[in-house]
Amino acid sequence: MALDPATGEVVSPLPFAGLVLMASSFFLNAASGVIAPWWVVVGLLLIWVALLLSCLRAWTEDPPRTVWIGIASIVVWAVVVIGGGIAFGWS
Repeated sequence: MALDPATGEVVSPLPFAGLVLMASSFFLNAASGVIAPWWVVVGLLLIWVALLLSCLRAWTEDPPRTVWIGIASIVVWAVVVIGGGIAFGWS
């Protein structure tokens, strides 16, 4: 555990883990142009931006929520890309 030298409070590592998940999901979304149509990639990136803003807002309010938002961004990508590939035959 790390302590904030200014306040002496414990610094949680969870927000950093949430942002690592968000960064990972960004690369998944950006590379989806190989499989999905361009308009799907644009939609995924817009959803990602909304989730990123939510993650940043939760940084100090509720640190564990940042991890759940990061997981949700990967789940959204998987559902859209895998579901769209099965339903619409993207390849």
